[in-house]
Amino acid sequence: MTKTSHGADTVIVNGQLHGAGEAAGNATAMAITGPQISAIGDAGVADLIGPSTRVIDAQGGAVLPGINDGHLHFVESAVSAHGTLSVGGNVAGTWEQVAAILRDAVPGSDGWIRAQGWDEAILGGGGPACIFGLRPDSPLVAYDQTGHQLLLNETAARLASLDSWTRGYPDGVVGTFDDGRANGLLVDAAVELAGKVVPALGNAEVRQCILKHQQRLHALGITSLTEPGLGPGGDGLFGGSSGTRSLGLLADLAEGNELSMRINVLLLFSSTGGANEHDVVTGLASDLPGSLLRRGISDELLRIAGVKVFADGIPRSGTAWMSEPYETPCGHSHGSMVIAGNTEAEREAELHRIIARIHDAGFQAGIHATGDAATDAALRAIVAAQDKNPRDARHYIIHGALQGPGTIDTFRRHGVGLSTNPSIRSEAGALMKRILGAERFDAQQPLASLLSAGVSTNIASDAPVTTPDWRESVIAAVTRDTTAGPGAATDPERVGFAQALEMMTIEPARQDHAEHRKGRIAPGYLADLCILANPIDRDIRALRTNPATHTISNGTLVHSAT
Repeated sequence: MTKTSHGADTVIVNGQLHGAGEAAGNATAMAITGPQISAIGDAGVADLIGPSTRVIDAQGGAVLPGINDGHLHFVESAVSAHGTLSVGGNVAGTWEQVAAILRDAVPGSDGWIRAQGWDEAILGGGGPACIFGLRPDSPLVAYDQTGHQLLLNETAARLASLDSWTRGYPDGVVGTFDDGRANGLLVDAAVELAGKVVPALGNAEVRQCILKHQQRLHALGITSLTEPGLGPGGDGLFGGSSGTRSLGLLADLAEGNELSMRINVLLLFSSTGGANEHDVVTGLASDLPGSLLRRGISDELLRIAGVKVFADGIPRSGTAWMSEPYETPCGHSHGSMVIAGNTEAEREAELHRIIARIHDAGFQAGIHATGDAATDAALRAIVAAQDKNPRDARHYIIHGALQGPGTIDTFRRHGVGLSTNPSIRSEAGALMKRILGAERFDAQQPLASLLSAGVSTNIASDAPVTTPDWRESVIAAVTRDTTAGPGAATDPERVGFAQALEMMTIEPARQDHAEHRKGRIAPGYLADLCILANPIDRDIRALRTNPATHTISNGTLVHSAT
């Protein structure tokens, strides 16, 4: 046992320690001094209990490193959960039920009705026909669960002048009725049209949403996350919650000692479509990249890690770029990249220039790629940048659920990471199986193969696309259950609990360049911890009913259910 020379601030006893490594043996106790873990052991830890030491009896429950969600839209999730009306699958299973909620909705002080959460995987098609004619008395916006689509009613559509864009919008879709009129559906880059007319919530309101959501995440055991996209490219997304202002609000909370969640931020210089070198060059030369350091904010708490780039969209919108055709809203096609350019060759060349700029500026690139062709193109851009200027950049692919032949080896050889989302695959399974076909769907997210190859892989929620409850991500990774059916016991891509836990602790810490400071239970590591009510059951599905009783961040108790 490692000992301190004085009484510990906190001692945890009677715990089932996970993520502590073999050196900890069967230890059930640990001590915390200041912001760090100071000791792991059993009987000897009692010597560190002083008159002011807080003693937490885990009562046999699992003690885990604090959960680190490597891809969670924090501010957008906060506004979604606490600043908009829910029309998600938990409250509305049909479009008629969505419409009933919206008919009864009370507009905000600015006259707008804001809703979020509709999901085609649950509701099917028919959204525009159901929503467009609703509530002529108030402009209405309803964001979907993925963040890549939204619906406006006719009143809002007129304000956004959608009929002016029915012949096409760059890297996006403006939906139309059979007669050619806009139907209120906006997809990918076209969601910017709504962003130009939907008023942003006030700073005070967004701040309260953030604080409420921080507490919600702590109650789940989450102590770190990556906020994947704040900046000028997000000003028109989800009421501006992904915009530059949100980074400033997080910085204000950090300065005021109100931020207890460790947050790594990817800057967003272009929107969900049309990424281009000019936007990146302009953004990197702006005051934004150095804004937190100039304010003296610790990068252990709030850090600008890199830049997010959208290489393609998502399969259900038909904007993922695949090597083989798949079902899209307009028939079967390969989709395409959403990078600026007129051909795929031009788009890939532009992507190379974008990644080179990010790499040479010393930042990490997080590249959204859902199709296998987009993933391979993003990898080629990363490899080219690293070959020209070698450094430990830890660029990574976001989502990357589909890999072509040799893709995993490219990840491994060039040290590229992957942040992917088992809970999305689980919740959208039936829809994705239809869109992709059974063979491609079954091959999605080859987690066991990635880990076996030594690829740094983390699993993340992508909230608000799915719940921020990390337990669902772990269960989906271990079981491979989806709405298309239960995972097969013989599925070679299933992983064990210990592997899944590492993909939500030490692996995202590696993405953060912080694997030597957080993500493990070991002396000297940051005291970010999650204590569950019960030990880990052999049936991983029992994790759903095993809540966090205590969460510790930076040595401070930030959640206690007792």
